[in-house]
Amino acid sequence: MLFVRQVLTIAAKDLRSEIRTKEAINASLSFALVILLLFSFAFDPSADTTREMAGGLLWLVFAFAGVLVLNRSFARELPNDCLDALIASPLSGPALFLGKALANYALLLAIEIVCLPVFGVFYNVRWYDQLPQLVLVILLATWGMSVVGTIFSALTVNLRLREIMLPMLIYPILIPCLMAAMRLTTVLVAGQPIAGDEYAWLRLLTGFDIIFTSLALVLVDFVLIG
Repeated sequence: MLFVRQVLTIAAKDLRSEIRTKEAINASLSFALVILLLFSFAFDPSADTTREMAGGLLWLVFAFAGVLVLNRSFARELPNDCLDALIASPLSGPALFLGKALANYALLLAIEIVCLPVFGVFYNVRWYDQLPQLVLVILLATWGMSVVGTIFSALTVNLRLREIMLPMLIYPILIPCLMAAMRLTTVLVAGQPIAGDEYAWLRLLTGFDIIFTSLALVLVDFVLIG
């Protein structure tokens, strides 16, 4: 119970801080909407090829915009040596990591919820036809992004060029997660349910989350303390 309270305390602290300043979520949401708009001009929404790659375009937007949120995860603790105080406190490394991952998860989901209707309008797709399965894919893929982004945010927090290093580090690792999310989302927004061979992509997405969450929990103390 103590571990759960610590996780929820860190998550609530980060969410309150972001709601008060809105520095990351405003930038990320604005960036996502602008990229969706630009992509809609670059690709004909009425073309069949555009619908075939709609899922890929959507997750590219989520991945690019999400970095702006993930980059702030540990960077907001740098003023007044707050990060050193958190590390020196009785709070465990896994609790600190999970709390920040949950806060990032909530922020990324909020951005995605706003972007989905805009995506449907700009690209003329009925994204809600297979809504339960689409929600499952978004939840799984966003958790994978949150876990990988949070642990690498901790790794790069003291680097001067962390805004550049973070995307360079996480995008290659996120390739399996994003590939699965793109493939499944493309099928679902076309109105088709997940069936047959597509379940392999869903298993890949689930396995990615389990493996990288476990690795992050094991390595977080080493990453934070060095």
